[in-house]
Amino acid sequence: MLSRAELKSFQSHRDYPAVSILAPTHRTSPANKQDPIKVKNLVRRAVQRLHKEFSKREVAGVVSRLEQLVKQVDWQHTLTGLALFASREQSALITLPFRVKARAIVDETFATRDLLYAYNRAVPYRVLTLSHTARLYDAWTTVLEEHTAKPFPLVHKLAGGAAKLPAGKGINRSSKRDDATRQFYRSVDEALAVVQRAHPLPLVLAGVERNLAFFQEVTRHGDIIHAHLAGNHDETSPDALGKLAWPLFESGSTRQRVEALVRLDDAVSADRNASGIAQVWRAAGAGKCQTLLVEKDYKYAADASPDGDRLLPYTGQGPLSFDDAVDEIIERVIDSGGEVYFYPPGDLELHQRIAGVLRR
Repeated sequence: MLSRAELKSFQSHRDYPAVSILAPTHRTSPANKQDPIKVKNLVRRAVQRLHKEFSKREVAGVVSRLEQLVKQVDWQHTLTGLALFASREQSALITLPFRVKARAIVDETFATRDLLYAYNRAVPYRVLTLSHTARLYDAWTTVLEEHTAKPFPLVHKLAGGAAKLPAGKGINRSSKRDDATRQFYRSVDEALAVVQRAHPLPLVLAGVERNLAFFQEVTRHGDIIHAHLAGNHDETSPDALGKLAWPLFESGSTRQRVEALVRLDDAVSADRNASGIAQVWRAAGAGKCQTLLVEKDYKYAADASPDGDRLLPYTGQGPLSFDDAVDEIIERVIDSGGEVYFYPPGDLELHQRIAGVLRR
């Protein structure tokens, strides 16, 4: 699963020709049988476009990258969308947990706007399973992708884990086991901290009650835990685990959204709020927006003034023209360390669909 920072890197890439292949795919058979054919047809269309504008030698590297990306697709384990990006210097294959319109695009930039829009308006999170092996997953709705780079997954190699408990007269085996468990979960928490520093996300904990309690006792991440999934999930597949974790995370997120609305009401009383696209744009640009509340489907095309302080009528031309100024606001709030909450249409009508709680 691509991080927001990686996606922004692809968004800023400029090199003509940059090829983007977007395709809806399927997670199960027999629907996924036609996916390879449809994707290869889109690639063929892009290659034909390249060969009309360039000699085969000039774009051989781009075509080769595209072909290699297609070979890398695991057609038995696709999600509901697929993106292939290729230029002379950069390429990426991204499986997407949401559907996209089938397109083959040749431009000077990669077609990432739909991806950013969907990414920004969903709430990614993580799932951490706790037992004698601790596994960490990035999650987007019910779709989980496991962290396999060291140190995850972590294996409990201490007493009571892979190592035997000490024996002998006067030794409290239960106490030794509990101390070792705490030590193991401290190491898990330290590993989680490294991942969180690079890309902070809320968390769902999964494990038997005993392990959940031990982790809660030692963790420094209590403020990001949105929900607990009780039970032994050593043998639970990522698909099944995602289906169990997502409703719990959604429930926790609902509580967080209600609390954000309460903070907005308090901010209004204290004259520490911004309401409407114009006010929120200025607050986000100045790094003053601690909490952003926005209706999920709200989009607003506009140009920014030369000093960046105001929004002007949309022209669709130049770097200060934004297809969706709301997306830009979301990015600025996140980049400045703020938090973002999304609401159904009509929930923020009093604030013209978008509002912010300002820093003190």
